[in-house]
Amino acid sequence: MLNDIKLIVYDFDGVMTDNRVMVREDGIESVIVSRADGLGVNLIKEIGIPQMILSTETSSVVEARARKLGIPVIQGVGDKKKVLAAYCKENKINPNNILYVGNDINDKEVMGIIGYPVAPSDAHLDIKKLAKHTLETKGGYGVVKELAEILKGRMRNGTAKQQ
Repeated sequence: MLNDIKLIVYDFDGVMTDNRVMVREDGIESVIVSRADGLGVNLIKEIGIPQMILSTETSSVVEARARKLGIPVIQGVGDKKKVLAAYCKENKINPNNILYVGNDINDKEVMGIIGYPVAPSDAHLDIKKLAKHTLETKGGYGVVKELAEILKGRMRNGTAKQQ
């Protein structure tokens, strides 16, 4: 299965963050992300698998992180399943060839239509039940880096082919 991945999609909050947000009294929001995930994104780029962020939130924080990572983002998404299905159709990607990392119930429907659902260790129980793989890492603490190491390890061991 992993040798057929054509796209990796990440939820943002709870995957690239620990799902918390700091709100200053002037209304400016901040989150903490792991630099390890930046390295993970770059390792996956070396493998040649495209990546993107799909977020319910509309936030300059999400946009800034995607820009820093050099990956596209679709945000402000109410129905992730519908949006990802349309993206797949437009880009001629079979949903069975998508790895999606999600953590909470708003990821459940979209994770049901893709081939390889993955969850951080602290994901909602319903998401863990749906996931084909649950990572050891909690959201915001290097989820993407762990995923990259798994994918790179399979490349080295010859159990997946490079795209």
